[in-house]
Amino acid sequence: MRTYRRPVSGLWWTRNPFYLWYMLRELSSVLLVIYALTLLVGLARLVQGVVRYEDWLESLSRPGAVAFHVFTFIVVLYHAWTWFKVMPKTLPRLPLSNGAIVLSGVVAALAASLALFGAVYLAGLWSLL
Repeated sequence: MRTYRRPVSGLWWTRNPFYLWYMLRELSSVLLVIYALTLLVGLARLVQGVVRYEDWLESLSRPGAVAFHVFTFIVVLYHAWTWFKVMPKTLPRLPLSNGAIVLSGVVAALAASLALFGAVYLAGLWSLL
């Protein structure tokens, strides 16, 4: 006796906007892996010496690399936004609206990012003294 198998053909996820945006978010993780590998190459170049590192930095100033970084930034913003939007669904019932929960997540992420940026900036200033 054969069991029923629902036919799946082609790009089934493009027919429903919910699935389309879900698949795009999941696909964004591949782009983030590529970006992480780019940073690892930079770290490897730094270990190889100043000249190799500066060559790597120069390669990042090419138009294609700049476009890649801008596109990756936009994709990361979308990816992060979708995770913040899912926060109210994963938390226990709170006396807050869904919008307040999402906003608090965004504010916390911005505060953490600014704190990290400030720490790195101050560490750079400290090394100049």
